[in-house]
Amino acid sequence: MAGLTDAWKRSAIGRLWKQAAHIELMTRAMGFAALGFVTLMPLLVVVAAATPWENRPGFAQWVIDGMGLDAHGARSMRSLFAAPNRVLSATGAWSLASAAYFGLSFVANVETGYRKIWDLPSGPWHRDWRRAVWLAVLTAYLFCESQSAAVLGSGPLPSAVRILLTFVLGVLFFAWGQNFLLYGSVRVRTALPGAVLTMVGLAGLRIFSHLFFAPLVVTNALTYGPVGSVLTVVTWLVGVGFVVFGGALVGRHVRDGRTLRRGGEIPRPPDPKGWYEVPEETVPGLPWRSDGGGGTID
Repeated sequence: MAGLTDAWKRSAIGRLWKQAAHIELMTRAMGFAALGFVTLMPLLVVVAAATPWENRPGFAQWVIDGMGLDAHGARSMRSLFAAPNRVLSATGAWSLASAAYFGLSFVANVETGYRKIWDLPSGPWHRDWRRAVWLAVLTAYLFCESQSAAVLGSGPLPSAVRILLTFVLGVLFFAWGQNFLLYGSVRVRTALPGAVLTMVGLAGLRIFSHLFFAPLVVTNALTYGPVGSVLTVVTWLVGVGFVVFGGALVGRHVRDGRTLRRGGEIPRPPDPKGWYEVPEETVPGLPWRSDGGGGTID
């Protein structure tokens, strides 16, 4: 029995499980969902309402696409959001600035998760401009993704082109995003496997959502009203957060596994420089992790 336990702890899956518990993966996914819904959603709704196009996309359309909702589910989802004219009439400069500012707390949650995954110290205090740029790029990506159906049209070929563009741009965004938010501590090439796995995971989540969440949206809307639909969306966002952080975590282990197979050592976390906070020293006897921190396997 002890031999099986040691084999599990030494296996890639065992190390991955241990690291997921170390970074509190589910807790971070729930924080991603909560902050995304209360900070990112208003920003996307306002940006979509301000566009001059007739078919204005927005947070609702992104959720519809991401969850693979049918016509009934899409109708229930769109009923949660006000018409664009009403959104613009109720939005002032202060409310727009507030939405953008509080959206930075969502990006801070993402950055902290990435730093935990790569075992990096906290970043400098003057890093909000990077978070603002990352948030702007994310908003542009989601906006273009939700508008792509209206631009490219329907049919097998346009749908295939849309899926390919969404996947490629998503991989580029998540690979660049880790490099940018972490001040270049993680190279784009190093983050690329995690970015690919993230997009694959989001595609799998869409299939699961189409089978499970799509009928649940309609059922909850009829049973509990708008609150039921909101709870379903938040639950789906927890899955999105789990995939975003989980994809980066598995990408980290892909890099580490490749390094170990080549006979090398897993790189230690870089020394903090400039305004970075100095991490605590490694305590002897700490459980070994895939990132190379700690001592022997427990």
